Amino acid sequence: MAFKNHSSRTSLSSSTSFSFKFTTIITLALIICSSYYIFFSQFDYSPVTFSPVSPPFAGDLRDLTFPWNKLSLGPVSEKLKLAVFCKSWPVGSIPGGMERHAYTLYNSLASRGHEIHVFTVSSDRSNREEYHNRGDLHVYFAPNGHGTLNHSQAFEIFDRINGVDHPFDYVHTESVSLPHWRVKMVPNGDIAVTWHGIWYEIMHSSLFQELSNDRPSADLQQTMPRLVDEIRFFPKYKQHICISNSAREVLVNIYQLPKRNVHVIVNGVDQTKFVYSPESGAKFRVKHGVPDGNGTVIVMGVSGRLVRDKGHPLLYEAFASIVKTHPQVYLLVAGSGPWGKRYAELGENVRVLGALEPEELSGFYNALDVFVNPTLRPQGLDLTIIEAMQCGKPVVAPNYPSIVGTVVVDERFGYTFSPNVRSLIDTLDSVVRDGSSVLEMKGLACKEYALSMFTSTQMASAYERFFMCMKDERYCQYPLPTDN
Repeated sequence: MAFKNHSSRTSLSSSTSFSFKFTTIITLALIICSSYYIFFSQFDYSPVTFSPVSPPFAGDLRDLTFPWNKLSLGPVSEKLKLAVFCKSWPVGSIPGGMERHAYTLYNSLASRGHEIHVFTVSSDRSNREEYHNRGDLHVYFAPNGHGTLNHSQAFEIFDRINGVDHPFDYVHTESVSLPHWRVKMVPNGDIAVTWHGIWYEIMHSSLFQELSNDRPSADLQQTMPRLVDEIRFFPKYKQHICISNSAREVLVNIYQLPKRNVHVIVNGVDQTKFVYSPESGAKFRVKHGVPDGNGTVIVMGVSGRLVRDKGHPLLYEAFASIVKTHPQVYLLVAGSGPWGKRYAELGENVRVLGALEPEELSGFYNALDVFVNPTLRPQGLDLTIIEAMQCGKPVVAPNYPSIVGTVVVDERFGYTFSPNVRSLIDTLDSVVRDGSSVLEMKGLACKEYALSMFTSTQMASAYERFFMCMKDERYCQYPLPTDN
């Protein structure tokens, strides 16, 4: 009997293992096939190329296949009344990327005289209900007991404001801050959603993390049902804004959304806060004890949340290897998270700075020779890459479609690697061998490109024109007499 019980447990274990492996294989096959379809089939794809000159486009903006940011959009005299639903609003603690994006965009639109009403919660996840206004920007905190958005309460405020003076011209949600089952409550369904990450990309993220993990997890199996569910509910939103070219191709070719309903507006950062300043970089190095070296020292940097899915296991191992052969290389680590302590174990060539205040970030970037983003998350478009480029720094980043198709579009702007330790080591070795003079040249090219593409001004102009186009089709034509 004991033997039979043991056999039963072994059989059950083998069956479970086989089931996991089979599901994983099927998931991988679907990922590979869909990836092949996107990147090797014939579809409408226009990659971004570096040029300070606007693309030669004339016609209906809804037919654009490249980012609206690339166009020289002129001022708009009419004013909008917009309702916005977003996950959280920066309060107190150092804001994350999504919060910085929302704060920058809606402050920019309000500064242009548009009436912006934001329904959200505070980033510190407190349960307080508050109202803040700053000129034409109105922010309403409507939390539930868990500190996330109370949609019922938010809609009560929405309905009240919608009846004052005149109705909202359009409704905008950051990702699923306004869930799809609430869309039917929006008058005429006039709603646009900006996707900062989609499950198709998250599925790839789970794959990369699975490959870098010694122990199998169930995450990869769970992504496929959620992807199917997402594809089914996406059509409930009328208009879709992607923050990379690759995401647009997925929504058109995999999610099968109408081309004219899918647009690209890339994120931008405040160009007045992230500036090229060798002087501030030199001061930052002195403050944190990084030797000058007269051009022989190479300073790398990484920032953000110091967690596994941001790729810190890769960078930890790669830098531990590279510093053995290149002792003149230093790494500055800005951010908070469990991997901060691990980086400190690497010795005197690493400076773990902790979380920096927003006003310190520009100095941090300027102190670098190259910025490294080792993320294992292909979804979205990390603001840290754009911030570093604005400060005139080349970048090292994974060769994900969202990055190579929109940001690091060729080798003039930096280096790309496959998301594994060996590839990152080889790439960092190339960085060191190129030396500070080549890195400086690449950095200046990054600054020029970023200023032509990734500023908060261009982002706000693109969103402004998009919403005007949704309100009045006359604004869908480009160029207008007011366009530059």
